[in-house]
Amino acid sequence: MDFELPEDHRAFRDMIRRWVDKECPKEWARELEADEHNYPHALWDKFTEAGLHGVGIDEEYGGQGGDVVMQMVLARELARSLGGLAWIWGITSFAGSKSIGLYGTQKQKAKYLPKIAAGELKAAISFTEPGGGTDLLGNLATTAEKVDGGWILNGEKIWSSSAHVADFMLCIARSDKSVEKKHQGLTLFWVPTDAEGVTITPLAKLGMRSMGSCTVVYDNVFVADENVLAEPHNAWYTLLPTLNNERIMVGAFCLGVIDGVLEDALAYLMQRKAFGKYIGEFQALQHYVADIATSQKTTELLLHFCASKQALGEDVGNEANMLKLHASEAANQAADLGIQMLGGMGYSAETDMQRYWRDSRLWRIGPITNEMVRNGIAQSLGLPRSF
Repeated sequence: MDFELPEDHRAFRDMIRRWVDKECPKEWARELEADEHNYPHALWDKFTEAGLHGVGIDEEYGGQGGDVVMQMVLARELARSLGGLAWIWGITSFAGSKSIGLYGTQKQKAKYLPKIAAGELKAAISFTEPGGGTDLLGNLATTAEKVDGGWILNGEKIWSSSAHVADFMLCIARSDKSVEKKHQGLTLFWVPTDAEGVTITPLAKLGMRSMGSCTVVYDNVFVADENVLAEPHNAWYTLLPTLNNERIMVGAFCLGVIDGVLEDALAYLMQRKAFGKYIGEFQALQHYVADIATSQKTTELLLHFCASKQALGEDVGNEANMLKLHASEAANQAADLGIQMLGGMGYSAETDMQRYWRDSRLWRIGPITNEMVRNGIAQSLGLPRSF
């Protein structure tokens, strides 16, 4: 296979890199992320002005077009400066454009995709439950009861990022309890956040602070039939291709963090002096840099492999899990080494290493824990199920 990006993707990458340096510098990202109580609408608006919400949406719906590889190029370049705040773009891209674009009806696509592409609609993911965590299927307690013209939702979700500013939430609920297997009888709903009975409460957390993550309570919430996505009771099979996409996107964000860490570390090592010389001359710190650069390249190759295969319509479930596992641990380790190289300044809120570390720490947990990823990889190699 060709390990180089196609020419149009390279041109797009270079354009986005220049745009990020000008419009989303790291010092601004630090200010935005630190403001825990205010969602960065200004960042969303910059994405809108640049047309980034339309990347991956077909031109017939007002988007910019572009395949999975182009979306991952964008994710990587955003995260180099923004770190976890790149999810401001990524959540709606996944929950809205990717989901509706893949399995929405023609009517749903025509209604929602142009608004997403224009930056007029924000979406959130409403999957995880307080008692479930990674065991989404085994502990899915949110229910959907069929009534005339729609469904009644009851339950509670947690870690629904940006739900407090979203227009819609992509929610999964159990709609049929009379099933043989726990992945059966599930339905996807496109729930308006202003629906009666929806209560959204922001949570304090370690990283990605200003983006906001929330609990969502559904108390007899009516959702019309027209807001059911794909086939009722069959949501899990519908979701699988998009879950692979989410893991690939996490890999791209992690690679962007590695890029940012390496960029900052090299700059600091060549301007900071100790014991009469630049600290970049110290062998131990050079080894840290070499390790980060090696993880950068291996992550890049695995990302390109997964995204290219998915763009061709091939199954990348196992490879996407491997990418998520490797990229999240590489990014978090790189950020940790970055803090070590900068010393006290790495721990300071005046630099970005601590932000990269806090943001990348989440990706070792979500959207699925790395322990569960390892279980799945081992099982795919013929070992017995361990959970």
